[in-house]
Amino acid sequence: MSGAIFLQPVAGDGVARVVLSNPGKLNAIDIAMWHELRRVFDALQAEPPERAPCAVIVSGAGGQFASGGDIQEFASFRFDEPRLHDFHEHTVAPALRAMLDCDIPLFAQIDGACIGGGFEIAACCDIRVCGTASRFGAPIAKLGFPMAPGELELLARIAAAAVLREMLLEARLLDAARALQLGLVHEVVADAEVGARSLQRARAAAALSPQAARLNKRSLRQLAAGGPDARERRAHFDYAASAEHREGVTAFIEKRPPRFRP
Repeated sequence: MSGAIFLQPVAGDGVARVVLSNPGKLNAIDIAMWHELRRVFDALQAEPPERAPCAVIVSGAGGQFASGGDIQEFASFRFDEPRLHDFHEHTVAPALRAMLDCDIPLFAQIDGACIGGGFEIAACCDIRVCGTASRFGAPIAKLGFPMAPGELELLARIAAAAVLREMLLEARLLDAARALQLGLVHEVVADAEVGARSLQRARAAAALSPQAARLNKRSLRQLAAGGPDARERRAHFDYAASAEHREGVTAFIEKRPPRFRP
């Protein structure tokens, strides 16, 4: 039986939730889950801004985030070069890219294991909150294979080269305190508080301007890609006459909280 990805609809606070679930396997990500992850985030990105969530929490079911790939599937494709290439480049990579391309603020609620593919999924989120018992890494050298270049490039967005060398060459797992010190997570809380704190931070972000969040994420992607180019820089200012822009400035002048959502 394969795992699943559940999208819980937007609540009144503007926050939706994407849940990784693979019972009995610490939410290991199987092939079907990678495809579903891509579908879910493509759908979220395609939602009109006025109907889309203002923030999304990515979490794991059953008190764990995700323990990596589903190793029980590996023998079915990893020893065949074309199928291995297809898995990393046409299954995993598009799923992670769909998360990176999502304009909605993403919050990783990291309970317990955040390993391998789970760590890659967490790295695609904008804000990462974990518990004191959380562990991070990609000990795949124990399985006899390296990290795919695209996935290594993704982790290099949040981890220094020295950290990645330690994780990959020594198959080292990092505890929560070390992950915070290295900037891999933004906050560490007691294990029992991870869900509440993640929701609190997501709700706070959802109360801000969704348009500003989307534009900031777009600009950050452009900067990471070596831009923005002249056209993108000019288009950035198209928000000038928007309702959210007017509401934010007007609310400040009138000394009241802004109302960005109906």
